[in-house]
Parts: sequence; C-alpha cells; structure tokens
Amino acid sequence: MLGLLRDRPLGSRDAAAVARALAADPVVNCMIAARVEAFGLAPRFLGGELWTASRPEDSLCFSGANLMPTAATGTQLDTFAERALSVPRQCTSVVGPQPLALGLWDRVAANWGTPREIRDCQPLLALDEPPSCPIDRQVRLVTLDDLDVYFPAAVEMFIGEVGVDPRGGDEGRSYRRRLASLISARRVYARFDGPRVVFKAEIGSMSRGVGQIQGVWVDPEFRGRGYGAAGTATVVAALARQGRVASLYVNGYNTAARETYRRVGFEQVGTFATVLID
Repeated sequence: MLGLLRDRPLGSRDAAAVARALAADPVVNCMIAARVEAFGLAPRFLGGELWTASRPEDSLCFSGANLMPTAATGTQLDTFAERALSVPRQCTSVVGPQPLALGLWDRVAANWGTPREIRDCQPLLALDEPPSCPIDRQVRLVTLDDLDVYFPAAVEMFIGEVGVDPRGGDEGRSYRRRLASLISARRVYARFDGPRVVFKAEIGSMSRGVGQIQGVWVDPEFRGRGYGAAGTATVVAALARQGRVASLYVNGYNTAARETYRRVGFEQVGTFATVLID
C-alpha cells in the first residue's frame, strides 16, 4: 500500500500522488504545496514529514514546526495522533481546516498539556481576480536596505498577532533571517512614511498557484485611513499579475480586519483553526 504511515513518511516515490492530493484544494494546501514544490519530499529538506494513513488523496498531514492535517477521516486522525505522540513534540501549533485541526488537537491534548490559545474560527479567504478596491501606489517591495526599519514593525505585528516576542532566545536573529529571506524572494511589501512603516504585509507561503498573505499590519497611529485595504489590494494585484490566487486566513473575532478584506474582494472558501502551544 502506498506510503503507509507506520512504515515511513511520504517520499519521492509518492510524489505524483502527493501532487494530486495538494492540487485537490490548492488554497487549503498552499503552505504544504509551497514547501513541497521548493524542497521536494525528503524530510531533511522539507523541514518536516508528510504522513498519510492510507494514500495521500484520502489523508494527508504535515508534521514540522506546524502540525497540519489537510485531509482525514476520524479514524485517520487517530492514526495521525498516534504518530505525533510516538516522538517528542516538535510543533508549536496545530493548524488546518477547522474540524481536522481541532479533532487532531483533541486526540493529543492530554499528552501535550494546556495550549496557550485556541483560535477555533479563522475564516479562510481567497480572491482569484484583481482587487475590487483601489491599490496604494505608495506600497512597494521591501528591500534589504529597509530591513532595519522594517524589523521593529514586524516584531510589533508578531507580538500583537501571536502573543510572543519573536526576538526571544536569540535576540531576534532567527526572525530577522526569516524576514531577510522573504525580502530577497520579493515577498514583502510596505508603505513607508520617512523612516517609519505605515503598512506592511508578507506573502508567507507561495505555491505555483496560490500566494498566502500574512502579517498584515497598519501602524496604530495611521489606522482608519484605508491603508489596510489599499495596501492589501496592492499585494493581491501583484499576485494576480503572477497568475496566482491570493489567500489568507483571519481570526473570526477580528471584525475590522474581516471588513477590510471584504472591501478588497476576498470571499470565504473555508474555515481554519489554530491551536498555539507553548
């Protein structure tokens, strides 16, 4: 049987089946597809393992910094949970389609302890055409020369969104390297007011067909002026020119952000959930 979970993680011999599984829902699978397309299926390069409980078209889960099930039945979630609990925990979150992420968390929670936060309703949004509101022509690609100015804004956004300081442990060197990598890949956008970031956003994951936007942030002193919608529209327009669908997911309780994305033209195509683990 193809890629039996108990035998091994999925590898190069499973590439065609994995590609079919990821193509079945490219928006949901964007984060996984982006890694597979860039690095292949070898865990050493992928930064984690891909698991299946039967075959990838029926059940699929990525295990790395995130534990992300994207297809599974209840019995298959049992198998994923068994595999996750068989080794020391590596992930800092469980994320994915709402019933799968929460279902998998329910199965591992007794062993992994109290989560830092459960975000149980995160509308998954997509837009496969140009934005429906004007773009901000002052928003541009961030360059490495901008990194010293961009970094504090990114840290502030991260703390507000995730609830932890990304500088912890190594004084921000790892986070700075991550930002530099995204900047070098031309996936970071911002509007500047002199030496100050007014708006920022990043394309955190980019597969052949989808770009997943993350880290959307407006300086608190500039909020209420439409910079969020216009800035996000600029990123959407850039993805549309590349022939990619723009996607993101947002906390259900964040009504202001949801209204901003509605103005840009995003429509809900699913619901994610995220369990943040200390």
